[in-house]
Amino acid sequence: MAFNEEVVTLVIRHRIKAGHEAAYEAWLRRTVSIAGQAEGHLGVDVHRSRHDGLQVFTSVLRFCNTDDMQRWLDSEQRRGLLGEAAHMLADGDQIEVAPHKEFWFSPPTDDAPPPPRWKQAVVTLLVILPLTLLVPLLWGPVLGLHPWLSSYVGSTFLITLTIVLLVVYLFMPMATRLFAAWLQPDLSKDIR
Repeated sequence: MAFNEEVVTLVIRHRIKAGHEAAYEAWLRRTVSIAGQAEGHLGVDVHRSRHDGLQVFTSVLRFCNTDDMQRWLDSEQRRGLLGEAAHMLADGDQIEVAPHKEFWFSPPTDDAPPPPRWKQAVVTLLVILPLTLLVPLLWGPVLGLHPWLSSYVGSTFLITLTIVLLVVYLFMPMATRLFAAWLQPDLSKDIR
C-alpha cells in the first residue's frame, strides 16, 4: 500500500424480508467469501440487529483505497450477487462510504446509541490483557537472538507491534461480535 492511499470503509445495510433470513444468511456467507478475494480487501465485519420488526444486516468492509473499493462495487460479480438477493431485500442495497471509520463499538444503525464506555473498556481489557501476558512469552526466545531485539526499545517495539496488529485485525472484531448483545444498551431502562 502506497503512503498516499488510505483505508476506506464501505458500509452496506440490508433489511431482510420476513421469511428470507436463512436464505440471506447463506447468500451473505458466500458473498463475504467472494468479496474477501477482491483486490485490496482488508476484512469484513457483519452486525445483526432488528429494525421495524425485520432483521437488519450491516456489513462493514475495509479496502486499501477508494479505487479497490469502487472496483468491487462496480464488478460484474457483485452485480450478479445482488441480483440473486434482490427478492430478499426490503429496501434494496443501502451503501455508505467512510474513510478511516472504525466500527468496533459503533452501533449497527444510525438511530442506536453507542454502548456505554464502561462496557467498551471491559471488552478492550478482555482483549488486551491476555495479549500483554502471552506475547512477551512467545517472543522471549527470539528477543535474545540479537542485541537490538533484546534492548528495551527493540523488544518493546516488537511486542507492541504484535499486540496492536492482533487487536486491530483479529481479536477486537471477534470480541465485538462475541459480546454484541451485551454491548447494546438496554433501552428498556430509559426514562421517558
